[in-house]
Amino acid sequence: MSKKKKPPQNAGQMGPGPGGGNMMMMGQKAKDFNGTLKRLLSYLKPRRNQLIAVFFAAILSTIFTIVGPKIMGNAITELFEGAYGKFSGVPGAAIDFDKIGQILLLLAGLYVLSSLFSYIQQYIMSSVAQDTVFDLREDVNQKLEKLPLKFFDGRSNGDTLSRMTNDIDTIGSTLQQSLTQFITSIITIVGIIIMMLSISPILTLISIVSLPVSIFAIGPILKRSQKHFADQQRTLGELNGHIEEMYTGHQIVKAFGHEKKSGAQFDVVNEKLYDAGTKAQFISGIIMPMMFFIGNLSYVLISVVGGILVTQRAISIGDIQAFITYSKQFTQPITQTANIANIIQSTVAAAERVFELLDEEEEMKENTSVSLNRAVGTVTFEQVDFGYEENLLIQNMNINVLPGQTVAIVGPTGAGKTTMINLLMRFYELNGGKIKIDDLDTRDMSRSDLRKNFGMVLQDTWLFNGTIKDNIAYGKNGATDEEIFEAARTAHADHFIRTLPDSYDTILNEEASNISQGQKQLLTIARAVLADPPIMILDEATSSVDTRTEVFIQKAMNRLMEGRTSFVIAHRLSTIKDADLILVMDQGQVIEQGTHSELIEKDGFYADLYNSQFTEKVAG
Repeated sequence: MSKKKKPPQNAGQMGPGPGGGNMMMMGQKAKDFNGTLKRLLSYLKPRRNQLIAVFFAAILSTIFTIVGPKIMGNAITELFEGAYGKFSGVPGAAIDFDKIGQILLLLAGLYVLSSLFSYIQQYIMSSVAQDTVFDLREDVNQKLEKLPLKFFDGRSNGDTLSRMTNDIDTIGSTLQQSLTQFITSIITIVGIIIMMLSISPILTLISIVSLPVSIFAIGPILKRSQKHFADQQRTLGELNGHIEEMYTGHQIVKAFGHEKKSGAQFDVVNEKLYDAGTKAQFISGIIMPMMFFIGNLSYVLISVVGGILVTQRAISIGDIQAFITYSKQFTQPITQTANIANIIQSTVAAAERVFELLDEEEEMKENTSVSLNRAVGTVTFEQVDFGYEENLLIQNMNINVLPGQTVAIVGPTGAGKTTMINLLMRFYELNGGKIKIDDLDTRDMSRSDLRKNFGMVLQDTWLFNGTIKDNIAYGKNGATDEEIFEAARTAHADHFIRTLPDSYDTILNEEASNISQGQKQLLTIARAVLADPPIMILDEATSSVDTRTEVFIQKAMNRLMEGRTSFVIAHRLSTIKDADLILVMDQGQVIEQGTHSELIEKDGFYADLYNSQFTEKVAG
């Protein structure tokens, strides 16, 4: 597993610092609901004209729909009066089918127009939603590029991915569906109230009384659901983090027999998600039947009072039919508004997680007062201090490396070898002191200028889903096929590549598991060869290849390091005997430095380390 992958047994429970994590244990509810909502709405500002168009389309669509029952009531009144007069023996009384036909034709036209404007509304809003989500993802992606390495070392990959996918998808779904429903519901409520008032103020009062009753009933429910929706989003991110770790590290899990423990951890997190989701959905699910119950009480009361008014000729039968339709429609937008309010709770909880990511502390801003095109290769550490937390790991480190020198860094695990490389690449910022390239402070140049002068071959290989040719070409923009082939030959990778069925066009899967670990390392070495940087970093680059291949790689490395400043982290000391300078590190300090022969003569830490390895080899 790579450095970013956390050990399965620590999923979601890592401590702070490099290699540990802090699984975004956010609060039970949105810390700043209003502020988060306002910030989310700010993403809609660039599309205010489209939203205005959506608003007017919603108004027209809703108006044509609302007028429908009133017109239908007129048709019913016309039919009832004609039939009543005819059967009552009123002279000349008859049903005017022509007039009824005209009314129904007008009604059909209104419904067609309503559907047309509804389509326009949905079409524009889908564009607004997708554009907004696009901007959010773009901001998150750009943010991730600016975050320091310590952020990724301290967070679960699955939780970060959940914020980029699940949480942003929740926001997009709300914008595309719920926002238009919310606009339509508000307009519908206002329009229906106007139409009901035009029919009967008394019946309208009965209908409107149900509104505050509904709000009073669902208010506490909405307040409680917010907490559970926040829990649901948090535990979903935690579950994704666990699954991602178990999937990418499934070989390690199986090798150490942790399947049951992993399954038990999954069950615990899944149970938490089940509890949070069940509570959130149950509490929000109470809203609908409660609204229906209050609406039905209002409906019964309107029917009774309306029937009395019809018998008193205070209202026509068509109008009472239209009013009953309006009263049923009146509760629907209120219910939708209540449900949307609930959805907004979930959306704001998701948006807050996204904004927390966007608000993470970025890498120190670059000072580009100097530029570095291609370095000569002088590297200097001047009184460098560094620590991941308050305790310093490296103190007062002073190193001077000349151009073209090969510097080997050795020492026990945890001595600070990889940390030194991370500082050299400016993955972490110094606590004190300076690192200079060609007498230029690395903090006075852009990170891109600094890093393009380095080539890295790490113990943990990284290859992406694509062809072998594309993976090697990753080291240099615009590389030609011949340059790629030559780099592969230098790295002794050309032979095995050409034995594959599709040669350089062989597609590697996402984990590059269709080639061996040693072959992966050869490809990363070929990539570094192609980059042709003035400074090379080799972090135990030959650790994953067999002894015979190691001989070839060592020869290729010697050619690669000719004329270049090279930093080699090695555990097998026999591979760095020819280094120009060997730095012996222990507990963040360079305790010895010199050539192999000089250090052996000192008979110190390095000599003990070297002799112990040599003795083990002889004994083996």
